[in-house]
Amino acid sequence: MVKLILVTGCAGFIGSHLCEKLLKLNYKLIGIDNLDPYYSIKQKNINLQILSKYENFTFYEEDIVNTKLVEIKKPNIIIHLAAKAGVRNSIENPTDYVRTNVQGTMNLLNQSVKYNIEHFIYASSSSIYGTNKKVPFSENDKIDNINSPYAATKKSCEILAQMMNQLYNIKITGLRFFTVYGPRGRPDMAPFKFLNNIYKGTKFDKYGNGETFRDYTYIDDIVNGIIASINRKGQDNQVYNLGNSMPISLNKFIEICEEVTGKKAVFNQLPDQLGDVPKTYADIYKAQKDFNYKPNISFKEGLKNTFEWLKIF
Repeated sequence: MVKLILVTGCAGFIGSHLCEKLLKLNYKLIGIDNLDPYYSIKQKNINLQILSKYENFTFYEEDIVNTKLVEIKKPNIIIHLAAKAGVRNSIENPTDYVRTNVQGTMNLLNQSVKYNIEHFIYASSSSIYGTNKKVPFSENDKIDNINSPYAATKKSCEILAQMMNQLYNIKITGLRFFTVYGPRGRPDMAPFKFLNNIYKGTKFDKYGNGETFRDYTYIDDIVNGIIASINRKGQDNQVYNLGNSMPISLNKFIEICEEVTGKKAVFNQLPDQLGDVPKTYADIYKAQKDFNYKPNISFKEGLKNTFEWLKIF
């Protein structure tokens, strides 16, 4: 029997890559996205054109806050990636993030319980570790140093997931993504911005002294991790880090961008931004142990692939 999977946020960066891979694996998919204009709807429509070529894909333009697709279609599995994204934007518009990220997730969880969904998988974020000092970040670490409304909504979703599993025994998997990048990536993220500006010779903003570091994770590694988590054992609620576990400093990041583009970076040196965290670094042992998660793409290789896409975008 072919499993029916509902993917929220299917027109976005991670969602479109995930759907494309699942469709190649012959899963039957329902995709939902509200085509939020936070970033290029043009890119989202291009992503949907790629997916529309597969006969096993059906798209619905709906909002996760009030959709009834779970009730109507009764999928076997839900992979919930839709969210209001962007740490800095969440500081300016916090209530929008609570509505979409928290209320939207609760709507999907409620329907999942009511209609006996086999497995609810959702995207959390490395941002929930906030300003924690101990690295690498482990799933057992305390989450008491949240540094943005976006991160707070992701923590709220993890709490809701734990509660729903405790009450109704629904199988739930939360995946804390660590700075995902690659072709079709979001234009507000550093890999896209830096490569694009350096390539075009445009000055960009560099925040801080460059000693902050991030655990950049290539899109294919994230997608493979999501798919591997589908068949994890147990009926419990679990949270996993999906990262590369090889953090890169901002200064080294810019240096590699210069190597990839063959051009020199020109930037404005500015103070640290409100809401930014000094570091992210994933301990991925738990995901390795439970579903054989293994990132394979180096940061330089991933940036080369991103740059090749960006040049024709």
